[in-house]
Amino acid sequence: MSKQPLPEFSTAGIDAVLMTFGDTMSATLPLYLAHLRQTILQQLGGIVAEVVPAYTSLLVYYDARTVRLYDLEQALEKAAASVAYPALASAEQIVLDVPVCYGGHFGPDLERVAEHSGLTTTEVIQLHQQDDYLVAALGFSPGFAYLSGLNERLITPRLDTPRKTVPAGSVGIAGAQTAVYPTSGPGGWNLIGRAVTTWFNAQGNPAMAHGPEAMTPVQVGDRVRFVAISEADYLALYATTQGEHS
Repeated sequence: MSKQPLPEFSTAGIDAVLMTFGDTMSATLPLYLAHLRQTILQQLGGIVAEVVPAYTSLLVYYDARTVRLYDLEQALEKAAASVAYPALASAEQIVLDVPVCYGGHFGPDLERVAEHSGLTTTEVIQLHQQDDYLVAALGFSPGFAYLSGLNERLITPRLDTPRKTVPAGSVGIAGAQTAVYPTSGPGGWNLIGRAVTTWFNAQGNPAMAHGPEAMTPVQVGDRVRFVAISEADYLALYATTQGEHS
């Protein structure tokens, strides 16, 4: 059995405390943090306003007027000990299927990844959609989900010169991670395809798995599965998606 991780605490402003669980992310830690986040919100909802998970930590925002920091840390430590490690995936865990059109003008760096990996572009596509990915953190920009679980053969360094504009929906690889750009903006990841799924909606969306007020389709601890589609299917799905949001 894996050893239960113990949190270390550090202040992060007048109304936040950071819980850190070591400095190495494992395949099981994001799911544990997702379960712990829910436990904290359920047990300490009266004093904790929000809990933000990221890789190996939880940032806990609380009402400093209602609790002393020492007492809060004691309660958080108790909550951490109550969550089994490694946490098991529950029946409610979200698994999001993401249709992707790989290569061409949607994935201008697909050949670069293939050359760096010593693979064909077809093999890169097959490996990229072979396994599920775990949402390890949300950040960089609203809705940007860092996905862990990339096949080691696809690890590719970032571009030497970032692009000034990356289209929303672009699927990229940087180092040992992959992600979907939720909005258009600058970026230095290797672009290998384009996803249809809407990754950020500031107004929320009734179709979001985490509720109609959710701005993103996934949260830390969820899983993502990429599915290769043709350009014709991509355009058809994109037209449908645009119609739903118009």
